[in-house]
Amino acid sequence: MSLTSYLDLAEAPHSAPVTHVGDLVGWVIGILLVIALVYWLMRQGWNWRKTVQSGLPAPAAVPSRTTETILETEGRYAGTTTAGDWLDRVAAHRLGERSLAELTLSAEGLKVVRPASQSFFIPVGDLRGARLDKGIAGKVFPEGGLLVITWQLGDTQLDSGFRADRSSDHDNWVTAIEVLIKAHDKVTEEDKNDHNVEGA
Repeated sequence: MSLTSYLDLAEAPHSAPVTHVGDLVGWVIGILLVIALVYWLMRQGWNWRKTVQSGLPAPAAVPSRTTETILETEGRYAGTTTAGDWLDRVAAHRLGERSLAELTLSAEGLKVVRPASQSFFIPVGDLRGARLDKGIAGKVFPEGGLLVITWQLGDTQLDSGFRADRSSDHDNWVTAIEVLIKAHDKVTEEDKNDHNVEGA
């Protein structure tokens, strides 16, 4: 091809890319509406859960002071469900909100301090057990990567999940909680027996 042909080709008119701004705006608005609808449905479902669970009593407030600390750790609070059902998330009293958390175990029970949400306290008499698990409230962790504590709130047993910053601490927590529960049950049984003897 000659130089003249190249010059003629370069000077020939080129079609500019066509941008359909109206179509693009329509797509963006449609996507935003779908996102807003999904968010609204999620909020409605969450509010419905709160209404259904409104009979659940509020957990105890964190005491200002307790006896000597047995164990403490920092990590993430993964949520609370009804015991045995890892998908039945509890929305009442903000128990279902995931957050950072500080756990402190003492002879009186377990303090759950959540700086960005509602803190609560589980008295030792309401502790029912502890185990390692891999999922709660729809969130999945590696095998054994979750500390699940079972406790009583009113007439309902709950499971609360925690992931310590050092997951190697989980075994120590399971052992300490189980030992504390057994010690409390033993003292309670002895007190009951002493009361029966005095009343005889």
